[in-house]
Amino acid sequence: MAKKAFFGTDGVRGCANKGKMTPDMVMRLGMAAGKHFRNGGTRRHSVVIGKDTRLSGYMIEPALVAGFASVGMDVSLFGPLPTSGVSLMTRTLRADLGVMITASHNQYHDNGIKFFGPDGRKLHDDVESIIESNMDSKWKEGLADPESLGRVKRLEDVQARYIEIVKSTFPKSMRLNGLRLVIDCANGAAYKTAPATFWELGADEVITIGTEPNGMNINANCGSTHTDRLSAAVLKHGADMGIALDGDADRLIMCDEKGHVIDGDQLLALICTGWYETGRLLKPGLVATVMSNLGLERYLNDQKMSLIRTNVGDRHVAARMRAEGYNVGGEQSGHILMTDYSPTGDGTMAALQVVAEIIRSGRPASEVLQVFEAVPQVLKNVRFEGASPMEHNDVVAAINDGRVDLGNSGRILVRPSGTEPLIRVMAEGDDFGQIDKITDSIVEVIKKLAA
Repeated sequence: MAKKAFFGTDGVRGCANKGKMTPDMVMRLGMAAGKHFRNGGTRRHSVVIGKDTRLSGYMIEPALVAGFASVGMDVSLFGPLPTSGVSLMTRTLRADLGVMITASHNQYHDNGIKFFGPDGRKLHDDVESIIESNMDSKWKEGLADPESLGRVKRLEDVQARYIEIVKSTFPKSMRLNGLRLVIDCANGAAYKTAPATFWELGADEVITIGTEPNGMNINANCGSTHTDRLSAAVLKHGADMGIALDGDADRLIMCDEKGHVIDGDQLLALICTGWYETGRLLKPGLVATVMSNLGLERYLNDQKMSLIRTNVGDRHVAARMRAEGYNVGGEQSGHILMTDYSPTGDGTMAALQVVAEIIRSGRPASEVLQVFEAVPQVLKNVRFEGASPMEHNDVVAAINDGRVDLGNSGRILVRPSGTEPLIRVMAEGDDFGQIDKITDSIVEVIKKLAA
């Protein structure tokens, strides 16, 4: 399989109106994807398109529409909708292809495109490679005749349909009566759907943050990557807990009634344990990435469950879950996959499962959400320009030296970001001072090479 140049670890992503994300390149991408999923036959073929709230979505959406319509694909437009909603509606509406316009947790100046197959799952690498090849060679071939151009329409009820699907995942015997919740929607795709979901399920009060998108404030000092406002609002309003999503609402970070932030590893542990105790796990354990805390692995092992690790990226987690028969998995960053409900991560669905476990316990969130003792973990990012310094001999030597110092008491992971020009350096172990020193030594070497 040829190495992909256009697609990254999670679809296509870049700075809006530059490079990959210009209207002409996006149109060609739509044409190439449409031709691949227009699988012949006489029936009409369709694609559904959702987006988050970025200003550049108004540029990218019509470029995609032009590409798809030009090759005879009918297009249904959703407007703002969480990534999981696009995945679910691709399957529900029997579309040949689903598209989400988003750069997830990135700032507004970036945007991206995620594709879903007819089953609602993200595309396999070999399919992405085929689409790339369709862009590079003879991309103007296969255009539809005038009478066969794709039809375009906007669906107005998609948000309501999605909300009903999400609500159906909450235990039928439970209500949120008596709960006061703070929800931070990151000024993103779930700014309408998430508050409505919790209100309709009976929450006494839903206090919102990040529900006034203006095209440029998505993820700006709010959402799952900036939780200070969430913690402060929980304390100010005396809320029972806080819920933070990211720009496309496939991530979840929470905080308890004391304002303490809870990451994805703790949430995964809670859901996995609850499902294990109620017989809902297909296999005893979960799938997570190499970034998940060593404390999670130790906790699961103590509970006679397993932690299966994959490369970073929820697509890798989902693939391993399918291959090995697990129905819970995710990432420390807050991607939580529950394949009983959705082929991809859904922050609102995951939050409902966490809240259900808190209600079931009859205890406050602070006594439930800290499931295991996390091992000290240090993560630092180094930005670079040009070629990645990852393979340089000095970097390799620094990593090896760190591993020798750490021995068997922890882990070191150094990897390039899949979405930004960053090298991420992570170390974890029982001695914080030791891992902090090791991380700094590796970061300094990378900085010198990246300067």
